Amino acid sequence: MAALAEEPAEVAVKPDPDGTAPPQPPPAAPPAAPLTPAPAEGEAAGAPGPAGEAAPAKPTPPGPAASPAPTDRQTFLAVLQFLRRNNLRESEDILRREARLLGEEVAAAALSPSALGAPGTPAGEADAAGAEALLSRIAAAAAAGGSVAVGASATPGGAPVVAAPPGKVGGGVPVEEQPDVSAVLSAYKQQGDPALYEEYYSGLKHFIECALDCHRAELSQLFYPLFVHMYLELVYNQHENEAKSFFEKFHGDQECYYQDDMRVLSSLTKKEHMKGNETMLDFRTSKFVLRISRDSYQLLKRHLQEKQNNQIWNIVQEHLYIDIFDGMPRSKQQIDAMVGSLAGEAKREANKAKVFFGLLKEPEIEVPLDDEDEEGENEEGKPKKKKPKRDSMGSKSKKQDPNAPPQNRIPLPELKDSDKLDKIMNMKEATKRVRLGPEYLPSICFYTFLNAYQGLTAVDTTDDSSMIVGGFADSTVRVWSVTPKKLRSVKSAADLSLIDKESDDVLERIMDERTASELKILYGHSGPVYGTSFSPDRNYLLSCSEDGTVRLWSLQTFTCLVGYKGHNYPVWDTQFSPYGYYFVSGGHDRVARLWATDHYQPLRIFAGHLADVTCTRFHPNSNYIATGSADRTVRLWDVLNGNCVRIFTGHKGPIHSLAFSPNGRFLATGATDGRVLLWDIGHGLMAGELKGHTDTIYALRFSRDGEILASGSMDNTVRLWDAVKVFEDLETDDFTTATGHINLPENSQDLLLGTYMTKSTPVIHLHFTRRNLLLASGAYSPQ
Repeated sequence: MAALAEEPAEVAVKPDPDGTAPPQPPPAAPPAAPLTPAPAEGEAAGAPGPAGEAAPAKPTPPGPAASPAPTDRQTFLAVLQFLRRNNLRESEDILRREARLLGEEVAAAALSPSALGAPGTPAGEADAAGAEALLSRIAAAAAAGGSVAVGASATPGGAPVVAAPPGKVGGGVPVEEQPDVSAVLSAYKQQGDPALYEEYYSGLKHFIECALDCHRAELSQLFYPLFVHMYLELVYNQHENEAKSFFEKFHGDQECYYQDDMRVLSSLTKKEHMKGNETMLDFRTSKFVLRISRDSYQLLKRHLQEKQNNQIWNIVQEHLYIDIFDGMPRSKQQIDAMVGSLAGEAKREANKAKVFFGLLKEPEIEVPLDDEDEEGENEEGKPKKKKPKRDSMGSKSKKQDPNAPPQNRIPLPELKDSDKLDKIMNMKEATKRVRLGPEYLPSICFYTFLNAYQGLTAVDTTDDSSMIVGGFADSTVRVWSVTPKKLRSVKSAADLSLIDKESDDVLERIMDERTASELKILYGHSGPVYGTSFSPDRNYLLSCSEDGTVRLWSLQTFTCLVGYKGHNYPVWDTQFSPYGYYFVSGGHDRVARLWATDHYQPLRIFAGHLADVTCTRFHPNSNYIATGSADRTVRLWDVLNGNCVRIFTGHKGPIHSLAFSPNGRFLATGATDGRVLLWDIGHGLMAGELKGHTDTIYALRFSRDGEILASGSMDNTVRLWDAVKVFEDLETDDFTTATGHINLPENSQDLLLGTYMTKSTPVIHLHFTRRNLLLASGAYSPQ
């Protein structure tokens, strides 16, 4: 501590005798003198007098102009003694640090009888009486982000006298808190009597419960954010008993979908706990959004003004964002459909940006007709039926979609000859596709992973349904062929030199028959594999892992080509673009990253979620990326500029599955709440809610023509839904678009076309073949 005395000190400036403080510390403070024992009781310790002289050595007689500083100093020293006597060392250290009193000499002097006075003296009597008051004031000063000098007085409104720049202590030593965290925590400065918090909250609760029905549902949205911020304010200011009582009394009033947040909150009982809790830090840094009609807002404002409830009004002003709309208040059912995320609802402005959700125009490719196709051509009317089907599917349209982005909006890879051949095959398969609907449900083929003791964590299927891949908890990636054609590796370089490069079957000759097998195991990850994705051309495979990497594998040589390192924590999901080349990943670091296969660093970083990015999906036109998160929101990102163009709220749990409709207009999302929500991307509105599953939904997939949506869940079922009926019933008039008033049907069972149960296999992947056969996958779990 001796060294501290020799450094230029940012000295805590004392108030003038009239109780005011200089606006800022002197620009050039002289070197601090060695720390000396504390002055006698009541001494102002270097506070400048009226003429700049040192303060008198004796206490000032009481009178109208007497400074309150000596009394406060006595009380402070008494508090230190009180804490030391009761062996509350931690509180004593915190108090001394907040007051910026460093040095063993100060501590020793503060506890000396000459400084504190013998029992019976004013200082001794102030021990118990002034302890709580001064603790509150010093905590308030610290909460305001500054430093309070011993003897500094607080203003009547509770604003402390700041005596040193935030983030530093006397002697230039950085404070333990980081500046940004300190600034955030400083929002919880003491606003009122902690004993009255329960009264404030109860009063507002009584007012809302007695309000008219039309306003009650909207105003009830205030309960959760106010409860959290009031509780955190009590904890931060170290009113632990009041905080505990407040929590026990009111936490049961919160909506059921906030119970996970309540569990996190219940573990925060001390100020120190708040510094490292990311969830609560997010809650404080991002304003909670409430969508309320103007009439309801005016009613609330009038009530708080009449009751002079500044405590709640200040929280509303500082920590909440009230998105006010004109018109009738929303009903309880309309509100419940949209709320539930960590940050409340999305602001309406967040969903106003134009989104090019249409499909890109397909290149002109001549499709050679085989015998079967020629017979079809000769049958009158048959092509006419198939053509509108292909147009409705939206993937083979000859005309430019008015909602499609410009063809060159983002650079896409050129089609190779092999890609053109694959598209021709796809078109031929489409002519033989089964037309699905309520009357014509798909057949379902289930791939069960037996004896998956390694822990199956991810599954994907190639677009032509020829291969299936599984990611496992033992760090392996396993690829199977699901056709009679076995998986083969390319021959060695020596063998390749013997092959005639001009032969017609060169692609067949370069494959080594000795390596043919139904299964290939890929080793390389050092942690569980959580996501897998085949490239559209079936030449490559992506996998992501708990080891923080995304790996690109060649399906020609079955070796790892690249390990992409950008995430610092586990990567939960990855997916190839529909056009190849680009891919996206999302992980525990709360961001999604856009990559290109030939770049070792990400092209874009999409940041905005308040929790893990759990699932990712490319839009069919590859211009947008959807991400689902544990913060219970879905975001749509523009690949071109990295902007977030849509925020969808409504799920009551972490989101684990996403699926775009084939025409690119709609998005389906599934979460741990067992609900499937459907979104109109163009209007930024919820289009439907499908209830039926009883557990987390891990798989969603639209049929190739977009007529049916399949959902797979941990409840061991696959359910089929009538997607066409949901979207046909969607009302998107101007009023609905402006206010977000969506009237969802009470019962979604009339949209359920079928439920298919497995014996004991959770469904984690779904895939429609090119002919609309539904493939499902999961690992058998013996009960």
